[in-house]
Amino acid sequence: MSAATKRVPKGNGLLPAGLAGTFQKASYALAALGVILGGAAFATDRVRFGYSYLTGFVFTATICVGALFLVVIQHLTKAGWSVGPRRILEWVSQGTVALLPLFIPLIALAPSIWSHWMGEHALHDEIVQKKVGYLNPTFFYARAAVFLVIWAGLATWFYRLSREQDQSGDKTLSERMQGFSAPSIALIALSITFAGFDWVMSLDPHWYSTIFGVYIFAGGLISATAVLALLILRYRENNVGGDLLTVEHQHDVGKFLFGFTVFWAYIGFSQFMLIWYANIPEETIFYRVRWNNGWENVSLALVFGHFVLPFCILLSRTAKRTSLLGLGAGLIVLMHFVDIYWLVMPNLNREGGGTGLSTFAPHWIDLGGLLLPFGLTAAWLSYRVLGDPAYPLKDPYGPEALKAENL
Repeated sequence: MSAATKRVPKGNGLLPAGLAGTFQKASYALAALGVILGGAAFATDRVRFGYSYLTGFVFTATICVGALFLVVIQHLTKAGWSVGPRRILEWVSQGTVALLPLFIPLIALAPSIWSHWMGEHALHDEIVQKKVGYLNPTFFYARAAVFLVIWAGLATWFYRLSREQDQSGDKTLSERMQGFSAPSIALIALSITFAGFDWVMSLDPHWYSTIFGVYIFAGGLISATAVLALLILRYRENNVGGDLLTVEHQHDVGKFLFGFTVFWAYIGFSQFMLIWYANIPEETIFYRVRWNNGWENVSLALVFGHFVLPFCILLSRTAKRTSLLGLGAGLIVLMHFVDIYWLVMPNLNREGGGTGLSTFAPHWIDLGGLLLPFGLTAAWLSYRVLGDPAYPLKDPYGPEALKAENL
C-alpha cells in the first residue's frame, strides 16, 4: 500500500481484548510470584535479598527511564515517524510511578546493602570519611527522592498531555511538549547519572569511574528500545496500530536497537580501556573482582551476549523486518539483567569495602529479588494503561508517520 492510500486508524484505539487480557494475566502472575518469592527470599537471607532486590529494581528502573528518555527525545527532534511507537514508550515510562513505593524496601535494607559506607566500620575508613559529605544517609535518601520524583513527574506530564491530545487533537499540546523537552532531557540525563553513582557505584565506595553514569544510561537506552521492539512485534501480530505500526516502523526501531548495541559496547569498552591503560589499583579492582571466582564467565557472556550476538543478528535488513528482531531484542533484555547483576552482585560478601573478592554463585533468592519489583511494575502498568488507546488518535504528526519508508 502506498503512503498516499494509508490512513490513520479509526476507532478507540484500544488493544484487542484477547491481547490486553494476556498482558494483564501475565503481569499479575509475575507480581504474585514476585511477592511470594520475594517474601521467602527476605525470610531466608535478608542481606542477599537486599542485593538481589537492588539488582531487580535497577533493572526495572533503567528500562522505564530509558523509555521516558526516548519519549522526550522524539518530542525534542519533532520526530514524525514515531507516532505509533511513541505511545508504547509512553506506556512503559509510566513504570517510573511504581518506582516510588518500590524504593521503600531499599530504604529498609540500605544499611546491609551499602554497608561499606553506612556501617560502623566506615568510621575507621579514611577514604569513606573523605566522602562523607556526599555519602551520608540523609543526603542519599534526599537525592533518591529527587530522582524518583523527576522521573515520575515527567512521565506523568508527557503522558497526560498526549492523552489530552487524543481527545482534542490540539496541536499546541505537541508544541508544549516540544518546548519542555530540552530541559527534560537535561533533568533525565543528570538524574540517571547520579542514580547510577548512588545506587550502584557506591556499593564499593573505594572505586570510581567518571563514565559510569553514561554506562548505566546506555544500558537503559538499549533495554528500553529492545522492549519496544518486542511489543511492536506483538502488536503487529494482532494488527494493532494499523498503518501507524507497519514493518517500516519496526525496521526503524530495529535500526535504533542496532545502533544502541554499538553505543553500549563503545561505552563499556571505553571504561575498560581507560582503566586498563591507567592501571591505577583503586580503579582496576573493579575488573579484578569481575575476573575471578567464576565472574570471568559472566564478563565473557556480556561481551558475546550483549554485543557480538545481537550485533550479528541485527546487522541485516531482513532481521529488522522479521521475527529475528525479537530474537535480538529478547537477548538484549536478558543480557541487560545480567549486566546489572554483574555490576551489583560481586559486591556481596566482599570484605574491606574494596579489597576482597566475591564468588559467582547464583541463588533462587536472586529470582525473587528480580520478580518482586519487575512484577509489581508490570502489574501497575496493566492497571494504569491497558484501558487507554494503544496509539495516539489525533496526533498532528500522524500523516507524517504514515510516510515512513526504508529504501
